[in-house]
Amino acid sequence: MTEATRSSGAAAQRALVVGGGVAGLVVARDLAAAGVAVTLVEASDRLGGEVGRHVVGGLPLDAGAESFATRGGTVQAYLDELGLGGDVVLPDPRGAWVQHGAGQAFPLPRTGLLGIPGDLTADDVVAVVGAAGTGEAARLDAAAGDVGADETSVGGLVRVRMGDAVLDRLVTPIIGGVHSVHPDLLSVDRVAPGLRAALRREGSLAGAVLRVRALAPAGSAVAGLRGGMASLAEALVAELVRLGVEVRLGAHVAVLDARSVTLTGSATATGSVTATGSDHVVHDEHGTAPERLEADVVVLAVGDGAGRVLGGRPAHAAGLITLATLVLRDDRLDAAPRGTGVLVAPGADGVRAKALTHATAKWPWLAERADGRHVLRLSYDSPVVTAATSDDELRSTALADASVLLGLPLDPATVEDAARVEWSAPLPQEAAGASSSLPDGVVRVGGAVAGRGLAAVIAHARRTAADLVAR
Repeated sequence: MTEATRSSGAAAQRALVVGGGVAGLVVARDLAAAGVAVTLVEASDRLGGEVGRHVVGGLPLDAGAESFATRGGTVQAYLDELGLGGDVVLPDPRGAWVQHGAGQAFPLPRTGLLGIPGDLTADDVVAVVGAAGTGEAARLDAAAGDVGADETSVGGLVRVRMGDAVLDRLVTPIIGGVHSVHPDLLSVDRVAPGLRAALRREGSLAGAVLRVRALAPAGSAVAGLRGGMASLAEALVAELVRLGVEVRLGAHVAVLDARSVTLTGSATATGSVTATGSDHVVHDEHGTAPERLEADVVVLAVGDGAGRVLGGRPAHAAGLITLATLVLRDDRLDAAPRGTGVLVAPGADGVRAKALTHATAKWPWLAERADGRHVLRLSYDSPVVTAATSDDELRSTALADASVLLGLPLDPATVEDAARVEWSAPLPQEAAGASSSLPDGVVRVGGAVAGRGLAAVIAHARRTAADLVAR
């Protein structure tokens, strides 16, 4: 925002932002920078949403997102603006593996996009999919370029152009591990813009993948931050403090419309926000009486609509994702036997996790801080792991799964600490984006309308803030 914008009269406006995840923090920062008086309300006791930090075995670790997509440079430019650009780091180049059963693990192909191969004859593709599967994929992909180009989901597109073997053995484990949904429920235009158009131009899906990859910036498809992605949330919180944004934590929304919200249900806190290490603390008086806040605009910054806000608790309608983190000491892991981690195909024998990240193999900066220890992150969907699963049971399950996925029997005595984090699974896109249950005039930001991933969420939140200021 320019100084001219800040002094153009916008200071008389008021905005309420509901939701303190990254989308809410970004839109609140831009509105406040333009002179809008902003109040942000968040039902939990912390800001940042799925970008946060916890301490396991004395190590400050990401409790949610630990990387971002580099495509388009959106996140990099934003980190530069926040003064974090110098902390951007690339992951170890060894790459990840895919698991199809006990002892059946393969390095992920190097030429793929979302697991879709760019070269069906490559040895690393044939190793995973098999000769019969790649032969069938080549036959299907020899069809005219418009065949399948109208398919809107990743699953539909891959099934038509390359068949079930490529879909099941490559695309599904990658999409499930990265986006937490089945490829049939993921819009191809959101996660691979231009791929369908490239299919029509190139005449094959494999050619389209290579074309899209060639247009992408050189380097890794993902990057992270030295110190963890939680530094992004902490920098945004510091910005809200600097800009005088009023933040209320533990503030449950009972009623919401285009010009007001009513808070009730538990203690609310008002005042300034400070960021101290991993803690986002609100100072001032507390009260429990319902309170109505009015503004010129209400921005709903939550992942799947009013169900996460009204009533003050997550809906979990689409299930639960549980992240289990293990900190252990085992010198055999120094060699990173499965690279930076393992994505698990549905039906893999003897494994309940859907993915494992060997964090200290993936991020050299973390390996330095871990002082010889290893950090493993395993993710689970419900009902495999639910809120009722005990911490001890989850710890045992995670260690057993890590033993299978890494190809090494791990001793429980080597585990120094463990932790769990739970998130609501993303709803199918059509359900997540539905706004019929919301009052007219409420402005929405966040993954449900922007698409999954920090790049999409940040870009959409910034466009929304600019549009509101322009109005």
